[in-house]
Amino acid sequence: MRNILAITKALSDLNRVRILCALSERGELCVCQLQELLSLAPSSTSKHLSILASAGLLSVRKEGRWAYYSVVEGAEIPEDAVQVVAWITSQAAKKKAIQQDRTRLKEILSYSPEELCQRLTNGQRCCSSAPETHAAARSRKDTLAR
Repeated sequence: MRNILAITKALSDLNRVRILCALSERGELCVCQLQELLSLAPSSTSKHLSILASAGLLSVRKEGRWAYYSVVEGAEIPEDAVQVVAWITSQAAKKKAIQQDRTRLKEILSYSPEELCQRLTNGQRCCSSAPETHAAARSRKDTLAR
C-alpha cells in the first residue's frame, strides 16, 4: 500500500505531472533542463524530482556533475499504478500548459546541458521570453541594489 500512496502523492502536483510528461516524451533530461522548463528554483525542482524518485516513478543517472532523470519502466511499479500514471499523463498531454512545455522544451534542448548550466549560473536566461524564476528575480534585485 505504501507504494500506491507515494505514487498518488507524487501525482498530486502539477509540476510533478509536467516533469513526468516531459520525461515520457523525451526519455531523459538533465536537472538543469527540467529546472529551466519549470521556471523553479533549483531546490524546488530537486524536491519535486526527489518525490517522484521516492515513489519509484523516476530513475537517475549521474554523468560527471550532471544528473539525468528518466521515467522508470512499468515493470518496476505496481500494475495499477502503471495504469494510473499512463492515464494522468495522457490526460495532462491535452492541457495547454503541457503543450506549452513541449514548445519550451524544444528551445531548452537547443542548448547543451553544459551551456544551459553556465547560463543559469551566470544569471542569464536561455530565452528572454521565458518567465523569470522567483530566485532569479531576487538575485537580480539584490544585484541592482548594490
